[in-house]
Amino acid sequence: MSAIDDLFRKLRGSGRKALMPFVTAGDPDLAFTAAVLREIARRGASLCELGIPYSDPIADGPVIQASYTRALSKKIRLDQILAMVRELKPAFGPPLVSMVSYAIVYRHGLEKYVADAQAAGLAGAIVPDLPVEESGALSRICRAADFSLIQLVTPTTPRPRAIRIAETSTGFLYYVSVTGITGERGELPPELMENVAWIREQTPLPVCIGFGISGPEHVRRLAPVADGLIVGSAVVRRIAAASETGTPRETVLADVGNYVAELLSALTS
Repeated sequence: MSAIDDLFRKLRGSGRKALMPFVTAGDPDLAFTAAVLREIARRGASLCELGIPYSDPIADGPVIQASYTRALSKKIRLDQILAMVRELKPAFGPPLVSMVSYAIVYRHGLEKYVADAQAAGLAGAIVPDLPVEESGALSRICRAADFSLIQLVTPTTPRPRAIRIAETSTGFLYYVSVTGITGERGELPPELMENVAWIREQTPLPVCIGFGISGPEHVRRLAPVADGLIVGSAVVRRIAAASETGTPRETVLADVGNYVAELLSALTS
């Protein structure tokens, strides 16, 4: 059983839902990324997503794109990110998964990426630009290694294809709440809850919602129909203050931690 399978088994057994913040690796540097991850874990996050910076992301909005640009401007490399994870993970409780472009996985080598990521302490990967039709090779490698391959279903995915994606995913299924790119939204689509309820009937996998979630009101609304909620841009925007406005790092850490605590409170209310 993978670390992610074990996490959701425990959460379901106790009637709880997961909160999964997203953090860009290396923004503004890897030492601060590690500090943010520790703070998020200390506040009680269930799982953390670690974004691997990439120059041409297809699903990320301006906030996360800007964080990737800042990290890449400092020549950050995958081996440096994995080294940070390797140092962090022994004292880090929640499972940690990478959000990574398939171009990076392919260039590194499919088997080598899974082996190196797993050796560093990552429990799985989300590969947003990998179509289900092309995912067979990576899926087989991940299954053999008990390394979760989390795939995405969007509001425009035809239902037969959504079922196929669920069948090839492991760990959990990532349901994209809105059409378009990541980013905070004031309103979420009214049909979202119905769509998530439908996909949960089609798969035994936990279904977690991401994209557009920005505040406690979203968390309270979506928690009843999902196994977990993913928050990215709202976290990355707060971290950006360390480099964009010169806000002291301890202030940024406290802001991120307080925000995660606020969402966790809404998740359990």
